[in-house]
Amino acid sequence: MTLAFQYKKLLWLLLLLPILVCIYFYAKNKKAQVFKKIGDNSLVKELTKSYNKKSFPKKFILKFIALALLLFSIANLRTKTGTQNVNRKGIDVMIALDVSKSMLAEDVKPNRLERAKNLLAKLIDKLDNDRIGIVVFAGKAYIQMPLTADHSAAKMYLSAATPQTIPTQGTVISDALNMCNTAFNNNEKKYKSVILISDGEDHDENALKISEKMANEGVVINTIGIGSVEGSIILDEFTKQEKKDNNGNTIITKLNEKILADIAEKGNGNYLLFSNTNTVVTNLYNTLSSLDSKTVKDESLVNYKSWFQYLLGLAFLFLLVELFISEINKKAIQKTTLSASVILLFFCMPTFAQNVNGIIKKGNNAYLKNDFETAIKNYNEAVQTNKDNSIAQFNLGNALYKTDKKDEAVEAFERATLAVKTPSEKSNAQYNKAVVLQSNKKLDESIVAYKEALKNNPNNDDARYNLQLALKQQKQQEQNKKKEEKDNKKDKEQKDKKNDKKKNDEEDQQPKPNKSNISQKDAEQELEALLQKEKDLQDKMHKANITNPNKQEKDW
Repeated sequence: MTLAFQYKKLLWLLLLLPILVCIYFYAKNKKAQVFKKIGDNSLVKELTKSYNKKSFPKKFILKFIALALLLFSIANLRTKTGTQNVNRKGIDVMIALDVSKSMLAEDVKPNRLERAKNLLAKLIDKLDNDRIGIVVFAGKAYIQMPLTADHSAAKMYLSAATPQTIPTQGTVISDALNMCNTAFNNNEKKYKSVILISDGEDHDENALKISEKMANEGVVINTIGIGSVEGSIILDEFTKQEKKDNNGNTIITKLNEKILADIAEKGNGNYLLFSNTNTVVTNLYNTLSSLDSKTVKDESLVNYKSWFQYLLGLAFLFLLVELFISEINKKAIQKTTLSASVILLFFCMPTFAQNVNGIIKKGNNAYLKNDFETAIKNYNEAVQTNKDNSIAQFNLGNALYKTDKKDEAVEAFERATLAVKTPSEKSNAQYNKAVVLQSNKKLDESIVAYKEALKNNPNNDDARYNLQLALKQQKQQEQNKKKEEKDNKKDKEQKDKKNDKKKNDEEDQQPKPNKSNISQKDAEQELEALLQKEKDLQDKMHKANITNPNKQEKDW
């Protein structure tokens, strides 16, 4: 049993797997950076105490295998189970279809190419016992489908033929005929035919020589001309605009019947002008039926068994298992509010004096009614009575926070931290202090308080979550600060540059005296000589004006 992929090109998608590996190591490195920022190793251990470190690589491996199975499944892994032998009596027919852009002309509706494909599809339905192959051509020729008895596949390939199939435009019929000839069995001198359908737009002289050669090898060439002799414009299939040549003239494509008729004559076949689909199909079928046929065993229909459904099932199973693997043993509670220790509002320790308990109870009632000012007054009174009363200090901090007296609330929580006895109570007081500091934009101090809360109670999930949030905010602030400093530096440089340019421009506008290398005496002598020359010139002009008093002066 040989395994093979039907769509081998899709295996390129396996390149996604190394990308997934890179993402895994990036995420792992990111986690390490977060732990490194906390700094305290003992604190890191407490922070990660509720996490299952082994689950992260396990989840990745399961996802990796699932993705690989999905990629193999879409490439359709299959095995060959055998061939379906078909005994038939017929001939081998190669169809040469012109897919050049001139075939988009609409002198035959909807256009030449669509009508040609419709004609060939109906002809294929009639050729039950014949093997069909397809060659498409324009400026070059390509085998679209080799000879096969699978007529459904032939019609599918035929419908997919468009001008985009061939990158080079033109109508090179000789290449198409050569390509058809290579598909035949050269040892046979009959049972072979070519159906060429084109508008014969370009005159291909080599086509006649090749047609004659193929006829000598037993190939019968029938041609079909599609289009009009008068010609038609070509509409671009995307823009729907008329195609023009390099000189801007509208292109008119005309049917070249002569070349197609000559090819059919040289190829011992018939030329048919497309007029009516059924008529042309009937004439072609009768022509092909008149050829000698042979009995052959066709093994082109191969049976396969696909395995993609099993691969999909395994991929789903791996993903399902991955869902049940959690990275944390206890679900983190994501809160940024004050600790639930406000429940102390409803309890009073019997060891305290009855009057302190009564004052705290009044404060509690006011707190529940959102009368925080009265609550603060009562809690302060209880603190003055007994400054070591941790419940009064704690609840005072909560009430102060509610009235936006954040600095006083921090002090109250600090006193509560000193007053409480158990690590859990200390953790709650430190946590509330950290929340107030964080809301007051004092991130550095809040981070220290969150760490202290976790040291006293490693199971304080609120403190763990808020610590991570505060570290993230701290990083963002540092990035914003660096960006602001960079922007300010850039603005200052631009401003200094502008001021320097302005200063230079002002200096350039000031007249600058030329330095002279002559002495003052020489300068005075030159000045006197210039004045004398000016005087002599004026005397000459004066004399000239006297001699010719009517002379006019020209100003252009």
